[in-house]
Amino acid sequence: MASIREQLEERERRTLAPQAALSVTTRGRLRPEPEDEIRPAYQRDRDRILHCKAFRRLKHKTQVFFAPTGDHYRTRLTHTLEVSQIARSVAKALALNEDLTEAIALGHDIGHTPFGHQGERVLAKLVPGGFNHPEQSLRIVDVIERDGDGLNLTFEVRDGILRHSKGKKGSPLAGQVPANAASLEGQIVRVADLMAYINHDIDDAVRGGILSPAELPSEPIGVLGATHSKRIGCLVGDVITTTAANGLSGIAMTEPVMGALMALRAFLFTHVYENELSTAEFKKSSGILGGLWDKVHEQPERFLEARALARDGVDVAACDFLAGMTDRYAVGLYEHLFIPKPWVDLAGRWE
Repeated sequence: MASIREQLEERERRTLAPQAALSVTTRGRLRPEPEDEIRPAYQRDRDRILHCKAFRRLKHKTQVFFAPTGDHYRTRLTHTLEVSQIARSVAKALALNEDLTEAIALGHDIGHTPFGHQGERVLAKLVPGGFNHPEQSLRIVDVIERDGDGLNLTFEVRDGILRHSKGKKGSPLAGQVPANAASLEGQIVRVADLMAYINHDIDDAVRGGILSPAELPSEPIGVLGATHSKRIGCLVGDVITTTAANGLSGIAMTEPVMGALMALRAFLFTHVYENELSTAEFKKSSGILGGLWDKVHEQPERFLEARALARDGVDVAACDFLAGMTDRYAVGLYEHLFIPKPWVDLAGRWE
């Protein structure tokens, strides 16, 4: 009798598009291991990411605003969930593999530093050889999680995580393998990431008083829609219909919608991501991360695991330590190490 996993794998063969990545055709894991009796390979990967420590830390990592006090601002975790929702909607409509799509989406940002992209820029200067979060995300799932053993994910999930980032001006659809993800599911996450952050960052910027809706550029708003839901609906619908029309030869968008999306991103970089008011606190992250980097190098055995030091050396182990911090952990550790505390005598009196 077929196992539950085998029944689910057969369902994939019967219901998914020929271009979908099937669990049974994965290129495999870094290390061979027995198959699960219940879950196909990509579902298993999704679960491993969801339960790992790096994923949980995303709830206290910055998206746009540093440690916002309001309850409704996005964090790196809620961003990840919105990317996952958009990506799964596209994958479902195109009959592609939702489990693979979700696994990539949930893992794509787990290598982000504290203090958002400013923290990434600081570490890029501190770490010999530089730093970027997609490579760090891959390192987390390959090496750091499970006390140094990694999650041992499939090639397709690892490839999608590594190739999701577009930078400041890169197109979500540009390039071929290896520049783009090898699977259509990975390509979906690449474009869903952009759809999610552009739209929810507008929402947060308006909430934070950085923007007013009237300031949004009229031409791209005229194409995509005046509200968050209308823009998401327009973008998702365009990707689905355009990709289906080209026979799923690659994830695609029409030129007007793609142009509007790129114009809106350029506007946000100028008015939000590089805005003096919204980034004022981030400038302090250079001193915080730089101070912690120096302190860790002065006393590596105090802060870093002996196994990591022996395996990777102090620079790599220190990078892993700092990149894995949440915003509040980095600030708290810096205060503990560098900010003098008032003396209280044994009777509890302030002196």
